[in-house]
Amino acid sequence: MLVLAAVPDLQFQKLRVAVAPKFFVARASTWDDALETIRSRPVEIAFVDPGLSGIASRQEIERLHLLFPSLRLILYTSMTPQLAPVLLALGQCGIRQVVLRGVDDHPEGLFNLVSAEAMHAASHRLLDQLTVALAPLPCELRWVLEDGLRTPGVVQTIQQVAARARVDRGTCARWFARAGLASPRHILAAARVLYAHRLLQDPGFTIEDVAKRLGYAQAKTLQQHARTYLGLTAGEMRLSLTADEATARIVQGFLTPVRRAAAATAS
Repeated sequence: MLVLAAVPDLQFQKLRVAVAPKFFVARASTWDDALETIRSRPVEIAFVDPGLSGIASRQEIERLHLLFPSLRLILYTSMTPQLAPVLLALGQCGIRQVVLRGVDDHPEGLFNLVSAEAMHAASHRLLDQLTVALAPLPCELRWVLEDGLRTPGVVQTIQQVAARARVDRGTCARWFARAGLASPRHILAAARVLYAHRLLQDPGFTIEDVAKRLGYAQAKTLQQHARTYLGLTAGEMRLSLTADEATARIVQGFLTPVRRAAAATAS
């Protein structure tokens, strides 16, 4: 999982060391860099300092919160008299996680905080909803598929899934067939569409942003997948489906019929 650090260098270094190797940390030295990183890379947790620009201000953080409400925002800063009203205002708009430099940022505490926040990230919530559908698979394959959701675009074919699960392609295919599931290529593509749907609920993302962030070479491929797995264009699914409805449509309309067909053939 990728963590954004829109904080001064000292805080970035402390955070990077504290959460490695489980989490990767990307540095943003300006608010423009932070915005571009969120739009183009799979950031799900962001540490932000209201004093990043040199003057304590709440505007840029409030902007990120409005544009990307699904992003987990954590304030990581040094307490000064000028900062107190800024923290109060950010707390009133719903940003309440605060880490004070030199007070709350012991490495173990930072690691535990990021681990806890990761449990509420969009990819983890998606995995929770797919747990039942993927339950018939061996644990090695579930781990690979879960990792494929956390690093979208990296794992897309049955060869890549088999290699990461350390089995041959035939064994991998038989495991999916035995479970009555479609190929991992279809499962990963369907899951990426669900992830895209979640991201598109944030007003700060365009369809092109989401396609880039999820590893699509072209936005039209995301559009094709949206039609295949949800029967809607990306723009339509953004407006007409809740997260639960989108997940149910793919699980019931894609995974479940495959399972039933396999059961009927076996009998």
